[in-house]
Amino acid sequence: MPTTPGAGLTRRQLHERRARRRAGLIAMASTAAAIGALVTLVPLAPGWSAVQRSFFDGAVFAQTFPTLLRAFLLDVAIFAWCAPAIAVLGLAIALCRDARAPALFPLRLFGIIYVDVFRGIPVILVIYLIGFGVPGLGLPRPWNSPYIWGSLALILTYSAYVAEIFRSGIESIHSSQRAAAASLGLSHGDAMRFVILPQAIRRVVPANMNMLIALQKDVALLSFIGPVEVLRQAGVYKSLLANFTPYVVAAVIFLCVTVPATRYADHLIARQNRQRS
Repeated sequence: MPTTPGAGLTRRQLHERRARRRAGLIAMASTAAAIGALVTLVPLAPGWSAVQRSFFDGAVFAQTFPTLLRAFLLDVAIFAWCAPAIAVLGLAIALCRDARAPALFPLRLFGIIYVDVFRGIPVILVIYLIGFGVPGLGLPRPWNSPYIWGSLALILTYSAYVAEIFRSGIESIHSSQRAAAASLGLSHGDAMRFVILPQAIRRVVPANMNMLIALQKDVALLSFIGPVEVLRQAGVYKSLLANFTPYVVAAVIFLCVTVPATRYADHLIARQNRQRS
């Protein structure tokens, strides 16, 4: 195939490069047009001035941002101690569901029931049931803390979803891998530990990244049972200032964390797809 002198590119490659450049320019132009239309048309709405005062007050934004950012650190702390527990419990449930020996059928049944129950109940309902129910037993401090039982509710719920992700990764490994491990004299446990799990965990990293992003947002649900994190603090400011801008501040703080994490998860998925193809 002929190449361009000095460039080392074929005519097809040059054509594809020009097509990508043209597509990029069209995308930029259409995006700029859409943003321009929003910026121009939205302020023309009759109630825009009232909405701007209630949701986009610059003075309220500047006043509440530092305190809300400090409150968000509690969300980060809850996420930090929940995420490892979810990963460990989710993997354990997935292994229970993968148990194949007849003697281990009770473990398999337990895994099935666990996943069905905690995937079938909304996370906010689990938080209410555990966050209010367990402290209602009259436990002494600190065992009646909503931080403990709210975190447990998140761990139990998200472990069910993570377990299914791990199980899908385990089942995606071809059965020949198990047969090869058995031919080498490995037991079922050793085959799972040294052959199946290393491959399965790599395959499900992008999916679990998306679950971590969802967990980071759902930590805010614990505010319904008492912890004063960013959502509860935004509600306090809303009541004090009679303004909804603190909720916008909280949304911006969440976006600053979740958007980069989402883009990283997309990058992992794209890289995984390239490796498979």
